[in-house]
Amino acid sequence: MLSERWNDVEGGFHPASAPDYLPVERLREVQLRRLRAVVTRAYDNVALFRSRMQERGLTPADIRTLEDIGQLPFTVKVDLRDTYPFGLFASPMSEIVRLHASSGTTGKPIVVAYTREDLNVWAEVMTRTFASCGLHRGDIVQNAFGYGLFTGGLGAHYGAEALGATVIPVSGGNTERQLMVMKDFNVSAVCATPSYFIHVIERALDMGLDLRELPLHTGIFGAEPWSEEMRRRIQEGAGIRAYDIYGLSEIIGPGVGSECEHQDGLHIFEDHFYPEIIDPETGAVLPDGEEGELVLTTLSKQAMPIIRYRTRDITRIITETCACGRSLRRIRRVGRRSDDMFIIRGVNVFPSQVEAALLAVEGTLPHYQIILTRDHGLDQMAVEVEVTPEVFSDKVRALEDVRAELAKAIEQIIGIRVALRLVEPRTIARSEGKAKRVIDKRAI
Repeated sequence: MLSERWNDVEGGFHPASAPDYLPVERLREVQLRRLRAVVTRAYDNVALFRSRMQERGLTPADIRTLEDIGQLPFTVKVDLRDTYPFGLFASPMSEIVRLHASSGTTGKPIVVAYTREDLNVWAEVMTRTFASCGLHRGDIVQNAFGYGLFTGGLGAHYGAEALGATVIPVSGGNTERQLMVMKDFNVSAVCATPSYFIHVIERALDMGLDLRELPLHTGIFGAEPWSEEMRRRIQEGAGIRAYDIYGLSEIIGPGVGSECEHQDGLHIFEDHFYPEIIDPETGAVLPDGEEGELVLTTLSKQAMPIIRYRTRDITRIITETCACGRSLRRIRRVGRRSDDMFIIRGVNVFPSQVEAALLAVEGTLPHYQIILTRDHGLDQMAVEVEVTPEVFSDKVRALEDVRAELAKAIEQIIGIRVALRLVEPRTIARSEGKAKRVIDKRAI
């Protein structure tokens, strides 16, 4: 009866969320048991992992405590490319029921595999994701994540269906149709990349449609870093609560972690994914609370167990208990990656730093590009940013005032002066998926 009525009363509780509230001691027992099993599975069935274990003089029997995970070798993205397509599979193809792949802008894509049990886990953690964001049976979810080899669309789809929601598999793009569906189907929740949903809001205004007047109340956003300022603009522009979710194809897809109603960090579903924070330079494990690179180990994946995967995402584990009561540890929202950093005149720069500076200045829009060039051997950085119609159509003095304020804000954050170009709205190309923020022309 509970599974049928879990959300029919105020404060309803979805049974799939029960692991979110496990006593910590019990959770650690589950993690250790699953860690030992997944290490054994990978050792027995994945040649690359076994050889790296043997190089370290390790066997699965050496993993006796959770702290022993630090002895295990890392997995990095190049390992998935070097073993393309099936070299990291721990299950025979007769047990593989689904294959996904990364978009792979260069070289071969990354291939990931799922058994039937893996898909059940994926649906479970996505159900927990939607439940933690306040969705219920009866919600109408417009899924604008891309369908196909990308994991986002189908991952969200099956989780929302398992929740009991009505799913509209609209996929990405065709913004006018997105808005028609949103309005005509009484959509209450939407899934998308945040940069694309900003475009949806803008297009709605062009069409005379105020999203704040629709039944839409929740947005589930992921697949790219986005700032608190962008969250504020989304929430105000659409009249919704905007939640951040976290995942990556190499681990499972979306469903690794999610914000709850307090929007104060992302709970990692650590009964299935064990998190560590390491020093990105040395690889040393850092204590909870210190910032570093997130490393994840799948604890229940059968088809393709991944041990200590270096995500390149920079974050920290929050030590304080969340007000929601979940025992799962949280990570701070990922604002940057160790591998999207670029160096200009000896200064390390992350796109998220530039975004924070731009969106803090009144009159700017959340659309920008960073262009890197080289002139006579010296690296140059320019930033194109859209400004509001009022600023762009005002006197030259107004544009210059905004330009000066932006230049000062960027210099204060990254420590160097950059070239700025203020452009009118709709100048910078929109993306239906992840926004391309950096155009590096230095090697051209």
